[in-house]
Amino acid sequence: MSKTVLTPIKLAFCGNPNSGKSSLFNKLTGQRQKVANYPGVTVDVKFAHIKLSNHEIQLLDLPGTYSFYPSTQDELVVSKVLANPNSKYHPNGIVYICDSTQLDKQLLLLTQILELKIPCILALNMSDLMDKGRMKIDADLLSSKLDLVVHKISSKTGEGIEALKQEMDALCQNPEKYISKSQFFKPQKTLQKSIALIKKSTGFENDYQNILVAHHYKSYNFISAADRINIGQQLTNSGFNSLDYQVKETMGRFDSFQPIVQKVMTSDENPNNTSAKIDEYLAHPIIGSAIFFVIMLLMFQAIFAWSGLPMDGIEYLFGALGGAVESVLPDSCFRSLLTEGIIAGLGGVLIFIPQIAILFFLISILEQSGYMARVVYLFDKFMQRFGMNGKSLIALVSSTACAIPAVMSTRTIPNWKERIITIMVAPLVSCSARIPVYVILIALVVPTTTVLGFFNLQGLVFFGLYGLGILAALLSALAFKFILKSEERSFLMLELPDYKLPSLRNVLSVVKDKVFTFVWEAGRIIMVISIILWFLCSYGPSHKMAQVKQDIDKLTQESNLSAEERADMLASKKLEVSYAGHLGKFIEPVIEPLGFDWKIGIALITSFAAREVFVGTMATIYNVGSSDDEITIGKQMDAQINPATGQKTFTFAVAMSLLIFYVFAMQCMSTLAVVRKETNSWKWPMIQFVFMTLLAYFGSMLTYQVLS
Repeated sequence: MSKTVLTPIKLAFCGNPNSGKSSLFNKLTGQRQKVANYPGVTVDVKFAHIKLSNHEIQLLDLPGTYSFYPSTQDELVVSKVLANPNSKYHPNGIVYICDSTQLDKQLLLLTQILELKIPCILALNMSDLMDKGRMKIDADLLSSKLDLVVHKISSKTGEGIEALKQEMDALCQNPEKYISKSQFFKPQKTLQKSIALIKKSTGFENDYQNILVAHHYKSYNFISAADRINIGQQLTNSGFNSLDYQVKETMGRFDSFQPIVQKVMTSDENPNNTSAKIDEYLAHPIIGSAIFFVIMLLMFQAIFAWSGLPMDGIEYLFGALGGAVESVLPDSCFRSLLTEGIIAGLGGVLIFIPQIAILFFLISILEQSGYMARVVYLFDKFMQRFGMNGKSLIALVSSTACAIPAVMSTRTIPNWKERIITIMVAPLVSCSARIPVYVILIALVVPTTTVLGFFNLQGLVFFGLYGLGILAALLSALAFKFILKSEERSFLMLELPDYKLPSLRNVLSVVKDKVFTFVWEAGRIIMVISIILWFLCSYGPSHKMAQVKQDIDKLTQESNLSAEERADMLASKKLEVSYAGHLGKFIEPVIEPLGFDWKIGIALITSFAAREVFVGTMATIYNVGSSDDEITIGKQMDAQINPATGQKTFTFAVAMSLLIFYVFAMQCMSTLAVVRKETNSWKWPMIQFVFMTLLAYFGSMLTYQVLS
């Protein structure tokens, strides 16, 4: 006899940002939660299956938003899900999580949700903070005024959560009981005329669903192209003005529920103004900016200090894994593919995990404490001069560790143009992957002299390269500001939440989600490109590869080379005649004005996988064995002689030219893969690659020609 499988009932957590919604979701679901991309956009929707007393439910954690009139892709997803009853994410019921201390600001979205006639429960979160502030909410009176079941809870202490779960169970049993009959705003007459016509296109019976379609039909992908044209014509004929209606609806709703808030909320004393006192310093234009730069300095010192050991550990593990495979499998193409293609490619992905995890751990702490909202507010005007947003600063700061999490963090930027500009210029800020290249080339041509009594010249050059990258990012952003056209207006809508201690569970959940997104989404593309690069470096014309082996065998007998010396020399000569070597020689006429020869050309090609591969490629080309030690490689590079000129290959002009190239060039397939994912198009990563490559080429050529 077959067993009937019941489809879990869908319940969704909704609420404003910083309401404690995700904290409660994490508390209820633990490690069972999963993350999925909403179709067509790079917005995460978290979900988990949990068992209540009588029902199994699929619990969704929708992105936080202030209303159904969104400013970001995250917020738009909420209206897409709730306005479309045919969406696979459309819930059977909603638990609306509200910050009790901000009740007057957080009922706007709730009153909009109630218009959709979806069964709903109101959870007044942070009740523990209400008690500390000697503020009280009459939950029974609020329930009566909203015609809604209301529960007081605390996601931090666990108070009221069991009672809330029982209420969720009851909602699943009798959903009709939880549909509020309240109405807080009536549509204007001009729109009422259009609703009947829009209904014919959507088939939605609920008036407010059709009102949302009127506002967002261009963004709702569940509306067909033909219906979008019809709806647009109907709204134009009726004289409907979306922005004007949004303002009227928002103000009308506030006028409706503000008297309710005044009746149900009482306070024994003035509200706690600790956050306001802290903001006198942290939000001050001068003091706040200085504090921010100190915090950023400490944060990135921590990233470099803490990530070093785990990154070395990952590198060692994959090196050991490659060595183990080599010792077990016979010498073959398959072994080479495993060790130099798949394992090396996988290692190249996973080695970034410590930096990404630490960066998002620290940024998440700053965000959940309420500090990052002040930073966005503080720098918004400055960033807008360059066509970006206050939130863009977070991305540029993140880029000093790695451009990958920086690009991922742009999801919170509401304006399309500002987000694209931030994505395009973020990789120009020097990341940690450039450090090995900077170190080896600076040590090669810059003396260790002291300037002004205490500044190390090499350190100043190193600092200057970082400064050059930041300057290039800002100037490029300014250029994109005038090149990209957008009718979307730029504004900053931001709530400054009270300062609070972050939840470690929430912080770790954010880190887990970001790391998983990088490894799974970007990692697949990186692996494919790694295998392509392995093929180019491992194979070449068969007769030339065979000739190289014969020459090395002959040289081994004549010079009595050790097995390691033979292997290193064979790898070097094979790389020269490989397809990558042929590409290096093919592009040599193009890179010659930059001061580069074909060997450097190979390094430029192979380091497309990741910039730090430059060091390993130099080790292979110049027979330094498997060592990536910068000192050993640097000495060998310093000893190289250009046969055409009889001078050193790496002169001051060549080294500085190469440094400039690596400052500007987009040589990180991981970043391109993430840009492709975040923009959902190959157009922007290709534009980014071309513009950064041209910037690197001409910047490098100018440097070489002037210095030589």
